Amino acid sequence: MNPPQAATPTPDTSAARGAMRWLAAEAKGWFNTEGERWVFVAKTMLASFSALWLAFRLGLDAPYTALATTVILALPSSGMVLEKAFYRFLGTLVGCAASLLLVALFPQSPPLLFIGVAVWIALCTGGAAMHRNQQSYSFVLAGYTACMIAVPAIDSPDRVFTLAVTRVTEVGLGIICAAVVHDVVFPRRHSRTVMRTVQARYASFVTFCTQVLEQRLTPAETELSHLKFAADIAALESGRAAAFFEADHARSHTRQLHAFNAAFMTVLTTFYTLHRLIHRLRGAAPRHAQPVLELVEPMHAHLALALRDELTPQHMASMRTVLAADIAAARSRLAEAEAMEAATPVTRAQQIDFDTAVELLERYARDMEAFTGLYHGLAQEKRQQVSDPGSYTPKTPPAIVAASGFRAGVTLLLTASAWYWLAWPFVGNAILMATIFCALASSSPRPTVLVQQVLIGFLLATPLAFVSEFFLVARANDFPTLVVAALPIFVFGSYLMTSPRWAGVGIGICMFCATLLVPTNLMHYDVESFMSSELSLTMGVAVAYLMFKVVLPEHTMGQKDHVAAALWREAQGACTASMYRLKRRFDNRVRDLLSQLNAASGPAPGEAARAVVRQGLTLLELGHAVIELRQLIAGSQPGPVPTALKLVVRELAVYLRAPSRVSGGAALQSILDAGASVRAALPSATPERRLRLQTALTDLHSIYTSLLDQIATGETDHAA
Repeated sequence: MNPPQAATPTPDTSAARGAMRWLAAEAKGWFNTEGERWVFVAKTMLASFSALWLAFRLGLDAPYTALATTVILALPSSGMVLEKAFYRFLGTLVGCAASLLLVALFPQSPPLLFIGVAVWIALCTGGAAMHRNQQSYSFVLAGYTACMIAVPAIDSPDRVFTLAVTRVTEVGLGIICAAVVHDVVFPRRHSRTVMRTVQARYASFVTFCTQVLEQRLTPAETELSHLKFAADIAALESGRAAAFFEADHARSHTRQLHAFNAAFMTVLTTFYTLHRLIHRLRGAAPRHAQPVLELVEPMHAHLALALRDELTPQHMASMRTVLAADIAAARSRLAEAEAMEAATPVTRAQQIDFDTAVELLERYARDMEAFTGLYHGLAQEKRQQVSDPGSYTPKTPPAIVAASGFRAGVTLLLTASAWYWLAWPFVGNAILMATIFCALASSSPRPTVLVQQVLIGFLLATPLAFVSEFFLVARANDFPTLVVAALPIFVFGSYLMTSPRWAGVGIGICMFCATLLVPTNLMHYDVESFMSSELSLTMGVAVAYLMFKVVLPEHTMGQKDHVAAALWREAQGACTASMYRLKRRFDNRVRDLLSQLNAASGPAPGEAARAVVRQGLTLLELGHAVIELRQLIAGSQPGPVPTALKLVVRELAVYLRAPSRVSGGAALQSILDAGASVRAALPSATPERRLRLQTALTDLHSIYTSLLDQIATGETDHAA
């Protein structure tokens, strides 16, 4: 008996299954793109109106403050929300304490009180510009919270304590609602985003190294890649700080991310130094460079080929073995060429170039092995015992810090003077808005763009808020109908916040509506009061925009002249600063300055910005070599070699403090003299000391060529 045949699906069934698969694929694609935006909007609305309902139930004086807090804390991931919430609450507490102290010191003297508040805001804004992360937000809050409490208490100082307690309560309520909703309802963990960033960084760097070794990138493309990597380093540190606040994030993971970032900076600097050496050789006279390139370029080809495979620990060990064999073969060829009478003798300069290239290749292989090992530990979620390299340290040029504080303080005093002369009660709103956005935008590389977007949001929200207030909210007779009346405009603003291009506009719409649209416990519908409040709020943002345009407009974050001058100061510090973790501090700060330049320059930096990048990378190469020389000096016994190296460091410090051809020539001569002293000490050195002396020769050669680059190009205009 034959078995029954399987049923053949009918065309209708096959079509239905295909349609279901298509719908499933489309739904998944939508949820991963547009759906994420609407989930964010839904969570923001849930947190906002939950906070508003609780504020009404608790009878708080200004329920809209709780709602505004949830809108301000609305960020893509739960870690970012928790981090910002922590620093917002801390800044609010400090600002309330400062307001109590200021009002206690000047209870009957409004001019002195305004001056005191202006000084406090200037200090806090300067602190915000100095840190430029969520810690900076804490400084911003400490500044304008004091203003928000002290200004309304001018006519009635006895109310200041009540205002401070109410402010802390309302902000705390908004923080709790935002934190709970974003951490519980469809949470988006920032630690996963950090791991995606790590994977993207690793892949892009390996590809970059392969392309450079295969000569597939132009010098301009290489410089822009280094600028992008500097921004990536800062972004990973910011992401790590946010992930730290999530419950499932381990402290050991934080240490590993620190070590990964540090290892990346180390291998990136080594690779840049190697690339610059080969680039100089390719641009030199063929008679000098060709013999060295013929020996070194095959090693580059082998490295590029090895980087195309998966960089497992076993593969990295094999790559180092092959590199050692290539170096031995190259040395053998060099010795044979010297032994042949007919061959062109190898000059001392060629020998130094070859030895330097070999030293840098070996160093790059070691650094790359350490970098890939840390990456695989993170990717495979293995706990690794790593030493703490120190946290990433932001570095803001002092002139920008001072200008940010000065601008915020002057803004408060000018708007306070307008309040006095105009005698218009609603100018208080303008004072608060101008102060808030002068402080908030101080850490932005494009403050005028940020404030302009918020101003556009305020202008767009004006007619929408008017219609919602007097035609929808006025007809609401309970909380559910209030939510229905106010929801559309808040959804619109929150949706715009999900777009990087329109985020500032969305924030402006939500903040404006949170201040004017949401009713208080005792609601009073007054068109004249509404228009006056709207006008004063918009005027405050416009004043902040004008202040950034008029008061020290060139002193903003990432401005190329300030970055260039700061890079020179960091290079000088490499010669004179304390040696404790100096290499890590120097690397962090130079990369951070380049990151600021990248953020301010946008996706297409101009030639002037690229010149600063070239200068910064050259100074980075020089600074690393100087620090290694100082480490060698610190571990050496007194003698002619340490004395000569100390003179090199001293002459370099003089040149970096006041660059000129005279000081540059003196530094170059001290390097040549030190090189002669090191070579004289090589024959009698022990194997261990010989290795250190060879490293010193490599560093001296890097300093010499970097210095020649600086003197030849004349890029010392920003060294003051």
